Amino acid sequence: MTEPIYPIDILRHKRDGLSLSDAEIQSFIRGVVDHTTSDAQIGAFLMAVWLRGLDARELATLTQTMRFSGEVFDSAPLHAFTVDKHSTGGVGDKTSLLIAPIVAAVGFASSPRLAVPMISGRSLGHTGGTLDKLETIPGFRTQLSLKEFAEVISQCGASIVGQTPSLVPADRILYAMRDHTGTVESPNLICASIMSKKLAAGLNGLVLDVKTGSGAFMSRYEDSKHLARLMVATGEAAGTRTAALLTSMDEPLGRFSGNWVEVRECIDILKGIRHPMSADLIELSNILAGWMLYLGGLAATPEAGTALADEALQNGSAYKAWLAMVALQGGDVAAFDDPAALHKPTATRILSAERSGYLAAMDCTEVGWCVQRLGAGRTTPGEPVSAAAGIEMHAKLGTWIEAGQPLCTLFSDDASLIDEPFTMLRRTLQIADQSPVRQPIVRSIITAETLR
Repeated sequence: MTEPIYPIDILRHKRDGLSLSDAEIQSFIRGVVDHTTSDAQIGAFLMAVWLRGLDARELATLTQTMRFSGEVFDSAPLHAFTVDKHSTGGVGDKTSLLIAPIVAAVGFASSPRLAVPMISGRSLGHTGGTLDKLETIPGFRTQLSLKEFAEVISQCGASIVGQTPSLVPADRILYAMRDHTGTVESPNLICASIMSKKLAAGLNGLVLDVKTGSGAFMSRYEDSKHLARLMVATGEAAGTRTAALLTSMDEPLGRFSGNWVEVRECIDILKGIRHPMSADLIELSNILAGWMLYLGGLAATPEAGTALADEALQNGSAYKAWLAMVALQGGDVAAFDDPAALHKPTATRILSAERSGYLAAMDCTEVGWCVQRLGAGRTTPGEPVSAAAGIEMHAKLGTWIEAGQPLCTLFSDDASLIDEPFTMLRRTLQIADQSPVRQPIVRSIITAETLR
């Protein structure tokens, strides 16, 4: 007869640096899902993993147990190579809104056929969530059943949804708790969270955008590289072709950071409007989409895939795919006729440069917290977020700024929320006489071959 496993014993074992057995990990996750494990015990487990780490076997078991903690998506009826992209998160990181329609536009009517089943999350730490952005579109539904998810993909080639109670329920619970227990940045927990969702979506290919720099959850390059290697190894071991791109996050990506304002920026790009401040966003989105097209066999090289992605943006086919996906998920596409007219903030303030010089540095995470404190992020699980709140950057690192020139504009639904982030931005946006040395947007690439 099998002896019972108690949560307190599991916590003690990991607290003391012991390796947890498969049975212990499986028992704990079962308790998370059936709510017999308390929030206090979940928080203690997360902190113990943060402090003590997991070995390769523990991480594999945790990921697989989370993956199969509920239903899994059967992608076989789509008769397509299913491919997705995931970012570890950054400020203004809205590439999913562009990549899903780009790959659907290029790949869904092609041979081999590509489809994008994308399962995304909500705000975590200083980072806004893709679902929060999409839900600023009137009527857009992010909570679909797996049957509805498949129906949308079968008609337009892509769908972006959240974790329903039936899909990876263990991660849905742990994800929310990480945000409020100081354990967001754990590489093991990030890996298990991301890969359990992606593997549950029945993916054939996965491209990971692993951020590094002052705005990333892992600011040190070596830490980001370690996480990337963990995830590539986990994906490949599960039979999913996986590549990770380590990308720079030393400043907000693109022009806007927030919720609706980020959707607005992507709509402009999909319509062919290319604001100079969106150049880095367009470049990275095309690169990531190019890798997805390459893994799916539609491009001989990632570079050829990048060219196909940009062509889809320029010829309008990506915008058509976007409109189709939004309409199929209940969204009002008429909102895109004049996106600047929707979700107007009630309070704005411009931060201008106090001296001339180059925009030389910033703590990008601090900028992210400013966005959160303007109302675009959460302080407690389930808290509503503002559609209008956010920041518009008027300069990139290395730009020459004249005294009095606007550096950024702050938006909020509550004028009383602007003072603190305004002061924070004044402190962190640094102007100097020398132009900074900038990192390339893609710093390195990890694939199964580079793991060997």
